[in-house]
Amino acid sequence: MLKAFTRNYEDNSTEAGFQFTFYCDNCSDGYKSSFIESETYKKGKGLRGLAAGVGLLGSLIGGSASSLGYAAERGSNILSERFTGMSPEWQKEHDKAFERGQNEAHSHFHRCHSCHKYVCDVCHNEEEGLCVECAPRQEIFVAKARADAMRRNIEEAGDSATVWQGRIESKQAVCSSCGKPAGSGKFCSNCGASMELAVCLKCGAKNAHDVRFCNNCGTPMNAPKAVNCPGCGEENSPGTNFCGGCGTKL
Repeated sequence: MLKAFTRNYEDNSTEAGFQFTFYCDNCSDGYKSSFIESETYKKGKGLRGLAAGVGLLGSLIGGSASSLGYAAERGSNILSERFTGMSPEWQKEHDKAFERGQNEAHSHFHRCHSCHKYVCDVCHNEEEGLCVECAPRQEIFVAKARADAMRRNIEEAGDSATVWQGRIESKQAVCSSCGKPAGSGKFCSNCGASMELAVCLKCGAKNAHDVRFCNNCGTPMNAPKAVNCPGCGEENSPGTNFCGGCGTKL
């Protein structure tokens, strides 16, 4: 039975050689050990090419541990089933390669003295000697707290902000000339007719241009205007020929 410094590993060995991947218990990124060719395989059948996906050099890799690497391959019965039919010489090579592979990978991991997990360099707080879950790095924890506070402040400001102050309801003016919506200007946006209201000569109320009688007092909107005398300024009724104040001809 193989015994590793961490239970979170995967055996990538094939008939042609040996390689192992060890995973961080925190972020699940892994380190793949260098590939070791099997001398037994070379002597018996020669190299027929390496299995797909197996690298020649050890390297750090990303990704999570598979269920096989993390749980199933921890049992010796699973390993024995996987490598059934391998010669005793191959098995001895395999055990030696595994020991060499984990010695190679061990330098890339740290054991947390609090939770006893094996974590990679990124997940290890070197100042405290613990993993970042047990002892988060101060600058990272502060930055995250500030970001969370900023997010809350923005959301609170957004909830209380007034982003629109328009009127919910408004009456659309209709042009008296073309009968279409005229817009909000002084002239109809469709035909150009003036949208200024006519003023009643008697009461001063404002009326639409097409209204014949004042909506307020009933006075005809087209009635002639009063005439002011050019001599004395007296106001005279429409149709008067001479001023009633001074006799000046109008």
